[in-house]
Parts: sequence; C-alpha cells; structure tokens
Amino acid sequence: MNSSRFFVISFFMICLLRPVFAQEDFHQWASTPPMGWNSWDCYGPTVMESEVKANADYMAKYLKGAGWEYIVVDIRWYVGNDKAHGYNETNPDFVLDQYGRFQPAVNRFPSAAGGKGFKPLADYIHSKGLKFGIHIMRGIPVQAVKRNLPILGSSATAASIYSEEGQCKWLKDMYTVVAGRNGAQEYYNSIFKLYASWGLDFVKVDDLSRPYHTPEVEMIRKAIDLCGRKIVLSTSPGETPLADAVHVQQHANMWRTVDDFWDNWKMLKDHFDVFERWNQYRAPGAWPDGDMLPLGHIGIRAERGNPRMTAFTKDEQYTLMTLWCIFRSPLMFGGDLPGNDAFTLSLLNNMEVLSVLNNSTNNKELFRTGDKIGWVADDPKTGDKYVALFNTADQPDAVKITLQLSQLGFSNSCKVRDLWSKLDIGQFESEFSAYINPHGAGLYKISPQ
Repeated sequence: MNSSRFFVISFFMICLLRPVFAQEDFHQWASTPPMGWNSWDCYGPTVMESEVKANADYMAKYLKGAGWEYIVVDIRWYVGNDKAHGYNETNPDFVLDQYGRFQPAVNRFPSAAGGKGFKPLADYIHSKGLKFGIHIMRGIPVQAVKRNLPILGSSATAASIYSEEGQCKWLKDMYTVVAGRNGAQEYYNSIFKLYASWGLDFVKVDDLSRPYHTPEVEMIRKAIDLCGRKIVLSTSPGETPLADAVHVQQHANMWRTVDDFWDNWKMLKDHFDVFERWNQYRAPGAWPDGDMLPLGHIGIRAERGNPRMTAFTKDEQYTLMTLWCIFRSPLMFGGDLPGNDAFTLSLLNNMEVLSVLNNSTNNKELFRTGDKIGWVADDPKTGDKYVALFNTADQPDAVKITLQLSQLGFSNSCKVRDLWSKLDIGQFESEFSAYINPHGAGLYKISPQ
C-alpha cells in the first residue's frame, strides 16, 4: 500500500476510534444537577463496603427511576483504622501503592484485596445501573513524600514536587503539589488514570475551593481530560471565593458555596443569602453546590452528632428540598438510605418537584419582604412558571403570602398546581395566596389559561 494512502487511512481510523467524550465539553457530563448519595453525613471517615452496597441497593430499587444515580464514598477510604467524631491523626493506617497513590483499606473494602482497588465495588454499583464516586484530598500524600516514592510516568519523585506551603489546616494527610515542577502534572495524571481503571464516574476533591488553589484546579482538570473516562468534578469545601467564580465554572462541574452543612435551621436559613450571591454563576454542567442534604438517618458514625433522624422539622425539610430544587443545586443525600422512613422517601422521589431541579430555567429570587421570600423559574417547554414561597419567620403561626400574577407576566386567570401534594388547587384571577407554615415552603406550577 502506498505510504501516504496508509497514513490517510490510519489517521481516519484513529479519528473514528477516538473516545466521543474527548470531543465533548466536560460540562455535558453533568447537563443537569448531579443527584446521589454520599457517605459523610452518616458514616464520616469510617464507611464500610457492605454499607456502600446497601445504599446502592436501596437507590437502585427506590430512587433510580427518579434520576438518582451517584454512590459516593467520602473521606479517608484509604485509612484502615479511622474513627467517628473526627479523624485518627495519631496512628493512621494509610494504604498506598508503590507510586504514592492511595488504595482502599482492605479491612473496610474486602473486594479491594489483591490490588484490585475500587474496581470490584464500582462494577457492583454499575451493575445496578448507577454511577460510582469517591472523595479525595488535594495534593500528594505526606507518606509518599516521606518515602520519596516514584511518580508513575515521570523521572521525578514525590519529594521533588511537594511544598508544605498551603497544607490543609484541618487534616494533615497531604502536601501541596507545586505546578510547573517536573512530575507535578504527571502525579495528577497517574491518580486519575488509576481512578479511570477502577471505573470512577465522580470525584469530590476536598481542600480545593477555600482557599482556592488555582494551579491544582487546573492540573486536576487536565488530568481528568486525559484519563480516558468521563469523571464529574466536584470541588470542596466552601464558600468558594466569588472572585474565582468564573474560573471554577470553567474547570469544575460543581463547587461548594458553604462549609459543611448540618441539620440546624440557622445554617439552612443562611442559604437564602448564599444562593442569591451565587445565582448568576449557574450554567448547564456548572452547578453551585449547597452541600449535602442532612436528611433521614444521619450521625451513625459521623463527624458531628450521634445517631438520629434529622433534626430538621418536616417543614424545614420541605424548605430545604424546595430551595435546592428552585436554585438547581446538586442533590447529594447524606442519610443512610436503608434507614429512610416514608416521609423521607417522599421528599426524594417526587417527580414533579424534581422536574423543577432538572428542567427549569431563569431561576431567581422574585421578592423578599421580611420573612416572606419567593423564587421563580420558567418551564421552558410550556411557558408556565414555577414559584416557591418560603416563610422564614420563627413565630408559631402560618402566614399568608400573596403573589400578584402580573409579577409573573400573566394578565389572565391562571391554574395553580401544588407540586408537593401533586394536586391542582384551582383557578386564580390577578393574585394567588398561600398559607405557609413557619420555616416552611410551598412549591407551585402556575399555568396561564
């Protein structure tokens, strides 16, 4: 065969065989806000493989049809002797491979034995039609530096790419990776190649957003793009600096807007201000993240509190889910799914409410008058409006919140549907009013007639 013809045919075949995702913008990998389960709120740094599988089983049976799909193992899966209510920083039993990359602790994840890593667990989760994710800390392990382990794909070693400057203040497992040094990018490439071989679909990178580590954000983005697998990137914790909003939007699929969120009203109420600040930076595939949902059975072996059903009242739980959906925050459930009661499940599988999360546009605060707050969004398919009404007051009685239909651009009568109760509640002329319980919310679809 003529050599030039062989080159043309070979080039054509390479183009055909290139992974489709290599030609895609990574934002397409999370075209709607990610929905899943994360082990942190119930198991802290101590979750076991059997518990992960139990949550995957529940999600596959009860929630997959509603769009829930990610199962995420949170912090320190590579420590064999961690503890609840904090971390074991006295004598942690770290598990690393010969290239300084953390591996799952086999006493907690038995299927990882024999160097298999998380692939068997990922395979199990994928067999359920779900996706698998893990939490990692920014940087390179201190233990890899102390042992001066080699970096796969480079002549450099761990000791030549690290700096103690910028080390995480609350967990000392890692050192900063210094961008530009020989081996720095290769280190991040090596860990994401490993994660891709395991079948990873989602990664939450901690100690990355506050303070904002621009060079490592960029190295991580590049490493994911080179790894050969679509891995959704979540950065943590928050609040991510607003000055870096455009940069993070261009490099991650979701980023934290707050520090760790737990089940108390003050933290929840603060989200009204937080989401208003971040509203302009939401874009398809780039989602400001209000943090996990501390709902259901939490605190089993967690960092904060004892085993409990969430301390949020039912009204506060409606507020949480309504606000997250009308703002379009990712939904990462924090409770142990098998411990759900019927009410908790009803918060998660209401398809009409989740349609607001997945399909609405032009989401924004409509008004705020004292303790009365309204948000609005469009249904782009019908021209209808989604309206969320909130009562953040502490007094014991429900309050009447009135909305002028002209505020929505409607001049004729409108039909109103309550999305939480899934009931049509009537025709309204010129205005619509609802009584909202203290700390409570209502979510409605308003259709012009």
